[in-house]
Amino acid sequence: MKKYLMIMFTGVIMLLVTVNAMAQVDASQQNKLAERQVVKKGMIKVTILYPNGEGKKFDMDYYTRKHFPLLKSLFGDALRATAIDKGVAAGTPGAPIPFLAIGYLYFDSVEAFQAGMKINASKIRADIPNYTDIQPIIQISEVLL
Repeated sequence: MKKYLMIMFTGVIMLLVTVNAMAQVDASQQNKLAERQVVKKGMIKVTILYPNGEGKKFDMDYYTRKHFPLLKSLFGDALRATAIDKGVAAGTPGAPIPFLAIGYLYFDSVEAFQAGMKINASKIRADIPNYTDIQPIIQISEVLL
């Protein structure tokens, strides 16, 4: 009986050590992602706005799970951070939301964004019909704060 309890105790300890190690790896990966997601003054923000409208379609699940990972893979390290907003309300109660979604891409410079687009624009545009029928509005801005 003591031998059985000792084996069981050892198994529990090994399981706890494994779970702890996995949690540390996950935390390490999260820290690396957080480091990469730093937005700083002077960076360039590419804002992609998807206006709301009668009968417009927008697949938020596809946009977040497929399109943005595609952008990250195509732009690589030049893409410093990303964010996505989902429209939930307008400024006036009861009014329709002005945008169904807004995507943000952060780069060190306009040139870094343009270099990636020069190579990947056709792949990016080819994916748009997979999640929306909306013609996006693009604005490039400099981050001030």
